[in-house]
Amino acid sequence: MCIKNANYLNIYVQYNYIMESYNPWWVGEIDPLYEEWLNSRVKWIPSIIEKISSKPYALNFLIGPRQVGKTTALKIYIYKLLKKRDPRSIFYYSCDEIVDHRELGEILDNYISMRNAWRIKSSVIILDEITFVGEWHRALKSRIDRGEFRRDVLIITGSASIELLAGKERFPGRRGSGKDLYMYPLSFQDYVRHLTSIELKPSTLENWEEYRKCVEANKVFSHKLEEMFIYYLKTGGFPIPIREYFETGRITYVSYKTYLDWLKTDWLKTGRDEGYMKEVLTYLLEASPTPLSWHNIAKNTSLLSPHTAREYIETLEALMVLKIIYWASPDGKINYRKNKKMLFIDPFIYNVLSKYTRVKVDEATIVEATVTTHFSRRYRTYYWHNSTEIDAILMTDKKPLAFEIKWTRKPRTGRKPIKTYILDREKIPIFLATLKIT
Repeated sequence: MCIKNANYLNIYVQYNYIMESYNPWWVGEIDPLYEEWLNSRVKWIPSIIEKISSKPYALNFLIGPRQVGKTTALKIYIYKLLKKRDPRSIFYYSCDEIVDHRELGEILDNYISMRNAWRIKSSVIILDEITFVGEWHRALKSRIDRGEFRRDVLIITGSASIELLAGKERFPGRRGSGKDLYMYPLSFQDYVRHLTSIELKPSTLENWEEYRKCVEANKVFSHKLEEMFIYYLKTGGFPIPIREYFETGRITYVSYKTYLDWLKTDWLKTGRDEGYMKEVLTYLLEASPTPLSWHNIAKNTSLLSPHTAREYIETLEALMVLKIIYWASPDGKINYRKNKKMLFIDPFIYNVLSKYTRVKVDEATIVEATVTTHFSRRYRTYYWHNSTEIDAILMTDKKPLAFEIKWTRKPRTGRKPIKTYILDREKIPIFLATLKIT
């Protein structure tokens, strides 16, 4: 009995030590990540923090790829809350090294016990990168049902969207005022807004005439937007390479390696073999932006079957690294069996994977992927191919919009089945800078 109690005491002390290290504001110290952000010459406040539901009870889910700045955004959010809350009422925990729901439950119970002793009635509880904690939803669901969080705001984050969304579905009627929040790499419009003093006129594509007027108004900044778009093709929308490039004029090897290491870690956590994954990535970069089938991928790699190829591609999509663009007719009929375009969601991902696989990707391919995946953040986006091709068909609320994206090549010849707008090298920076997709 004494040994059992001693072991419990050791675990309790260990958890408390870790809790204090994750929550330095409890003891009047500044968080290192927040301090680093404060001292950065290039920084911005992510707009996502304004969208978090802070009215108890709320269960929020924040989903985004690795290294997109979710943790930094949360630390900025925490220090905003500290201006009006007891520091001990804000609990942050990074779940990267938690094994399963039992361990997560013990951590939550420890904090609940501590705040009860401190007589704190309402908390903001942030569980960061919860995705790979085995059956994590069980630790939350049981305590929600017991009313442990009835006065609290919970924020759950993850980088593997399928796992987090699957767990999210286990909370029907238990979300309160909580929201689903998606944090992508900076769009080009946000990139310009945060890194320049340009005041753009933003618009969405639902009202095409209004959008065209905003594009015309933004043409006054065309030279600067072209310059910023070239920078964007180097840094993408990820904070680390952006800061490095705008502070030092280059992106270091460390930045590329940091992002690649995170990707590899997540691949392994999902049970994917690194060797096979590298083969898949190599083939995707070599073939892009040509539409492919699962059979094409299996045939050109060491994967055993089209089914396995599909699993590897869907893992990349679940990690919000890649977007699958399906074939659709101009009237909106989707054919999931036809070949698909598999596009990485950000220029920096192309740059990282190009170095990893030693496959040189031409700039036009990266631009087409960048424009198409920008569209896909707000609209259902497809492609069409027959005797000719339409790079992107957007299903807006009013009518389909079709675009051909040409960076270096001439527009494709052949009659299009729908009016198709041409986005060329001159138009693309202004068009994306105008496009409001958040």
